[in-house]
Amino acid sequence: MLEIIRRTVQEVNSAPDLQHALSVIVRRGREIICADVCTVYLTEQETGEHVLRATEGLAADSVGHVRFGLYEGLVGLVSERAEPVNLDDAPSHPRYRYISETGEQRFHGFLGVPIIQHRKVLGVLVVRQQESRRFDEAEVTLLVTLAAQLAGAIAHADISGGIVVEDQQHQPISRIIRGRPGAPGVAVGTLVVAYERAHLDEVPDAAVADIDVEVAHFEKVVAGVRVELQEMKDRFDPSLKEERVLFDAYLMMLDGDSLVEGTITRIQTGNWASGALRDTIQEHATMFESMEDSYLRERSSDIRDLGRRILLRLQSGSPRARVFPENTILVGEDLTATHLAEVPGDRLVGVISAKGSTASHVAILSKALGLPAVMGVADLPVRHLEGKEVIIDGYRGQVYLSPSKVVRNQFERLATEEAELSKSLGELRDAPAVTTDGQKMPMYINAGLLADISPSLESGAEGVGLYRTEIPFMIRESFPGEDSQVKIYRQVLEAFSPRPVVIRSLDIGGDKMLPYFPIHEENPFLGWRGIRVTLDHPEIFITQLRAMLKASVGLSNLHVMLPMVTSVDEVDEAMILLHRAYEELLDEGEKVTFPKLGVMIEVPSAVYQADLLARRVDFLSIGTNDLTQYLLAVDRNNAAVADLYDSLHPAMVRAVLQVTAAAQEVGTPVGVCGELAGDPLGAILLVAMGVDSLSMSSGSLSRVKKTICGFSRVEANGLLEEALKQEDPESIRELLRTAMEEKGLGGLVRAGI
Repeated sequence: MLEIIRRTVQEVNSAPDLQHALSVIVRRGREIICADVCTVYLTEQETGEHVLRATEGLAADSVGHVRFGLYEGLVGLVSERAEPVNLDDAPSHPRYRYISETGEQRFHGFLGVPIIQHRKVLGVLVVRQQESRRFDEAEVTLLVTLAAQLAGAIAHADISGGIVVEDQQHQPISRIIRGRPGAPGVAVGTLVVAYERAHLDEVPDAAVADIDVEVAHFEKVVAGVRVELQEMKDRFDPSLKEERVLFDAYLMMLDGDSLVEGTITRIQTGNWASGALRDTIQEHATMFESMEDSYLRERSSDIRDLGRRILLRLQSGSPRARVFPENTILVGEDLTATHLAEVPGDRLVGVISAKGSTASHVAILSKALGLPAVMGVADLPVRHLEGKEVIIDGYRGQVYLSPSKVVRNQFERLATEEAELSKSLGELRDAPAVTTDGQKMPMYINAGLLADISPSLESGAEGVGLYRTEIPFMIRESFPGEDSQVKIYRQVLEAFSPRPVVIRSLDIGGDKMLPYFPIHEENPFLGWRGIRVTLDHPEIFITQLRAMLKASVGLSNLHVMLPMVTSVDEVDEAMILLHRAYEELLDEGEKVTFPKLGVMIEVPSAVYQADLLARRVDFLSIGTNDLTQYLLAVDRNNAAVADLYDSLHPAMVRAVLQVTAAAQEVGTPVGVCGELAGDPLGAILLVAMGVDSLSMSSGSLSRVKKTICGFSRVEANGLLEEALKQEDPESIRELLRTAMEEKGLGGLVRAGI
């Protein structure tokens, strides 16, 4: 039974489109459970109906025509309960509805299970038996398993257009895909897929201008691969028969009609060679994977290997210059800074990532660049999205795919308003952030590259609240030496002098790895990272501390900050090493001065020791990104739990308040350098808590400054009191949004207000 399920799952996952996946499910479901009928109903939320989309055992012409209301019939009952319904005599149930147009007889046995994806019912999978029959537990479990596999295929098809839903005027309804807000703003543009070139499964669809040229190019590539394989075979001694047989198999596949001709046929339908090859290889691999014989099943890996060989030659033999439309919105499974850098700056208007959350690095970068971004868009069929028109709303974390004219016009108006808002915010560049009752808030920026210096200075920042030193380490092939580090830190310190610059010591581990210093752990976020690494490697730490101190000679604006501190012992050890570096440089004749030392509060243990830490150092800085992650036990880069990651969670508000109160009690300044500082809503609460400074990406500076200037400290205190009474993040967020709207500042946190 397990083997049958495995093969069924493979067939569903490799189906070229939704209808094929549905056909596999109803055919396999009927066979495995030995039922008379197996059917799939898909739920159309827009029309409020369950529609028969595939059947094995009922009249084929009823597909697409038989419809139940959302809560009508037994199908509606399954959807309403969101759990299996198992009946031995369905007609006797009060919710039973007989459908004559399906050609069915009076079926008695009924088993229906919901098809659920991310708590949403997408449809209902049903098996029927003519005689009375209550399906056993194993059969129920099996049908639930099949429904779970079908859920992903339905979600993909819904997003990519495989499910066509029309309004009353027969116009396609715009699809709204929900993710997480990554960076504020709205944008209208054309999707361009970012993908890893060497990965066959990640190749997107793309149209070709000249089919004959594309076919000729593919045939030339295949000929080259054939020569390459023959040469590889000839390198083996004739006595190594098994090794040579593998290459014979590859050559036979290339000489056969199905693989090459199948790809050419797909090219002739308009897909480029790489996309056509992807589908052909998938088809052949799936065929082998479904075979009973274990040896033949293993040959699927040979098919995929041959496909990769052809793909690499396709890509290297004729590298395509990517075409970026005027309003490019970049989309990918897991976007990186490199992907963003590939797009000309004057053409990139927005970002969508299937993975990640509000605190992901690409979201932070998007904010710095002023690009609206939507993160954590689960089940995004990235490879089918190339060239599609799209609208993104970075405030709500929503994507509108193939928008209607009405929706497009509305968002074009909002985009115009956004541009006007950005222009007006730019006028605040040199103005201080002061509440209406005179409370000034220093505004710093977060940086990590020398290229950040110029835009940061132009943004009106009063200093650097966080300089991430790991980035210069990550872009090298070995640890940078002392002199190299001195040059980097000196440029930052000089550029902002006499304004303060907080330089964080090396913070690697977690999702920040050095290629020349690999850390292999099952759970890297709870492993060897931050201060733990540098204390274990004092030779790295002292070199960095010496470089910071030497870079600050003649200046007085260096602040050193320690990351991922979990205990006072770590601070004591780090202090000893800092003093050693300082004494060494004095002995060498360097005119260094001892810097101010601070600690990042980003793990729960540091929250509860904030008073002890505040007595040992010159300042505290709350890193709300990691603190949210650790306090809520949510991986901030995991789209499956992205909805749970929220820096305005009541627990986070209380934790930040506890830290600020502890610091204030001993007279130690406390700042916030996480994404909460760059959120206008969060800034209101931080003002009320008495935070001494805020540090954020330069793209968020003007929005937060405008917010602070719109409230009094007394008003902020009142909102904090109300926020502490709330029991969930959305209630806190709605409280603050309402306050913003009443001040005429709603446009800073919501589109079109």
